Amino acid sequence: MIKIFFIDQNDNKIEVEGIEGLSLLEVAHKNKIDLEGACEGSLACSTCHVVVDDDWYPKLKKPKEEEEDMLDLAFGLTKTSRLGCQIIITKEMDGLTVMLPSATRNIKN
Repeated sequence: MIKIFFIDQNDNKIEVEGIEGLSLLEVAHKNKIDLEGACEGSLACSTCHVVVDDDWYPKLKKPKEEEEDMLDLAFGLTKTSRLGCQIIITKEMDGLTVMLPSATRNIKN
């Protein structure tokens, strides 16, 4: 199992276990982490926006143009913002830390 750390809006650090090949969004949902994912990972919204820890961001694959387009719609965008549905867990991600933003923006509503 791969350890993933989510930091919630109250600065609580929540440790969960992920399985290689799942998206970060799927890992969050399996562990009852409050990460919306309104489009269920189809890259049609920005509600699974997370802020990747500065040390971890350069270790991830670069976002594709479609992800960057959706990120432009995210609330509280930062230089290390990513969509959880686009981060696919690998064994090299053991210890990955991401912060949950204080709010989400769903343009479909």
